[in-house]
Amino acid sequence: RPTRKQRRYWTVATMSTTEAAKKDKEKAELEKSAEEEMDRLKRCPRLDLADKRFMLTCVDTTADQKAEAKAALLEGVKEQSMAPFYQLLCDEYKWTFDPSVHAGMVQVNEAEITRLDAEIKDAVENLGETEVREANLKKAEFLCSVGDKAAAVTQFDVTMEKTVSLGQKLDIVLTLIRMGFFYGDSEMTKANLTRADEMMEKGGDWDRRNRLKVYKAVYASSQRKFKEASELFLSTVSTFTCYEIMTYVRFVELCVVTSIYALGRSELKEKVMLGPEIQEMLHQSPVVKEFVQAIIQCDYAAFFRSLVHIEDIMKQDALLAPHRMFYVREMRVLAYSQLLESYRSVTLESMAKSFGVSVDFIDSEVAMFVAAGRLNCKIDKVGGIIETTRPDSKNGQYQSAIKEGDVLLNRIQKLSQVTNI
Repeated sequence: RPTRKQRRYWTVATMSTTEAAKKDKEKAELEKSAEEEMDRLKRCPRLDLADKRFMLTCVDTTADQKAEAKAALLEGVKEQSMAPFYQLLCDEYKWTFDPSVHAGMVQVNEAEITRLDAEIKDAVENLGETEVREANLKKAEFLCSVGDKAAAVTQFDVTMEKTVSLGQKLDIVLTLIRMGFFYGDSEMTKANLTRADEMMEKGGDWDRRNRLKVYKAVYASSQRKFKEASELFLSTVSTFTCYEIMTYVRFVELCVVTSIYALGRSELKEKVMLGPEIQEMLHQSPVVKEFVQAIIQCDYAAFFRSLVHIEDIMKQDALLAPHRMFYVREMRVLAYSQLLESYRSVTLESMAKSFGVSVDFIDSEVAMFVAAGRLNCKIDKVGGIIETTRPDSKNGQYQSAIKEGDVLLNRIQKLSQVTNI
């Protein structure tokens, strides 16, 4: 017969086991709910299909890559019965239109819209405002997922009118921003980012605030605002949750690429190379890792080799491809200026050796950037030497004061004319 102490121990042990099982169940349910929510966000819309669509128009992709992208794009379209988007693709790329495939997708879409309309009607007649709003949101997200842009935007506007919570309104605006990314509609993206900023000033939770920062960083990258993008990327490295628009590896790659442009060498080392989250992800992206290490360690030959691979990556990246030539040029200027800052003069042969290129190449490159006012140096072709000419700070301030003074005088004259009238 067990003693009272033994019975008490068994009771406590049983309660502990029951509580642990309950907590495990709750944790599993939360994880499942989070996965379902992420799947819903990824399907509304599917940004991976936008990347495949870009591959079809990219001049630097091979015929095999374009064929692979087309097959993957069509597979995704059929999987989600994206009848409106299929029509758009056939019209844009002059594909052979398959009436039977389109009719099958239209049938699926019409059946789902009929079901959703019935759900909205039932909610209006028998349920409350929350249920009406949820039913309208489901229809808007479905129209978004099948690629019916105009109808989806209209339905989201209807849902917005029935939404009271600021957080839920922000969710709708964030979806509209993703639609802008999906269709490459910069005006739509910009307008909704402004809209989201205005809402965020009235209040917004931590998760949505961080999501908006990532969305703004992505948009800034697409607009060649690399300094702004770098600041936003770095502020969200440790809190990234936006798997609906990109993987964490690609996020880190964009963060590093924009930071090399935006930050100085010491700051780049502190914020990027010594960041634990970035270090962990860079193991999965050896090209980007070598690129940032080379510029920090002043290994210019390795930097130039890595720059070639970075350019190849940018060619097939929808965000960075339009800015590829600008970025590569700026990286060359960065490397040249970083080396020249350490010397009063350097021979062309020594500089060419540091970059792993020929003397003629360095001569033509530096001459081009000197003529454009990007490098403060002069070339002694006879002596084979590059001499640095550091700008006089006082003279620069003087010229700046004259320039700003002229602008101010012109504005005063214009203002006096207006007041006289």
